[in-house]
Amino acid sequence: MTRTVDLNSDMGEGFGHWRMGDDAALLDVVSSANIACGFHAGDPDVMDKTMRLAVANGVGIGAHPGFADLKGFGRRKLPLPHTEIANAVAYQLGAAQAMARRAGGKVRHLKLHGALSNMASVDHDLAKACYQAALDVDPDIVIMVLAATAMEEVVCDLGCNWAGEIFADRAYNDDATLVDRSLPGAVLHDAATAAPRILKMLDAGAIIAESGQNIPCRIDTICLHGDTPGAVEMARGIRRHLTDAGITITPL
Repeated sequence: MTRTVDLNSDMGEGFGHWRMGDDAALLDVVSSANIACGFHAGDPDVMDKTMRLAVANGVGIGAHPGFADLKGFGRRKLPLPHTEIANAVAYQLGAAQAMARRAGGKVRHLKLHGALSNMASVDHDLAKACYQAALDVDPDIVIMVLAATAMEEVVCDLGCNWAGEIFADRAYNDDATLVDRSLPGAVLHDAATAAPRILKMLDAGAIIAESGQNIPCRIDTICLHGDTPGAVEMARGIRRHLTDAGITITPL
């Protein structure tokens, strides 16, 4: 059974005066923050504020690149050439590195956002293009991947630093991909349901799909989304349940 695990959350996803989630509260719960880089959400001011809070809380900073799709929040699949997507990933990582350094921190990991992540989880060539672009910028960066998907196969082939991620608040298909958000039960909102489920996955060393099927995988980090109703209370409940079970929460 895994006795140590990282808790991560996507944040810095506001824009201007528009706010998404309670980042300050989540930074008291998580150990790693995936911070939007201005394409699907975020802007330089939001990035600066979020990164300074992360540094103050001892939370690991990660770049969270996505499609340049503010209106769709990066959740619409864009049929772009892989070279264009790779350039966008490198560009966003560079921006995150600059802002983190100015805030007194450092980008430790990279995690793809939304539709780009979902596409890369089933497309080896796309995943390789994205991850190689990030490694060209920082060969030591930790690539956070959806466990047991094409992403994991790609990082193993690349021989880079990587972390296997599972989701506390999302249901899984039998191929380890996430159930589409438009379907009933795709997103979980209750810590009393999600926390014991996550503990079972850690005990089993496997993703437990909606069907009940176990998908063996390496679990290094658990994602707690901050943009769903009651997200902060759910995150607190999950962390409390894990620590009560003897799990140590630590950054990547």
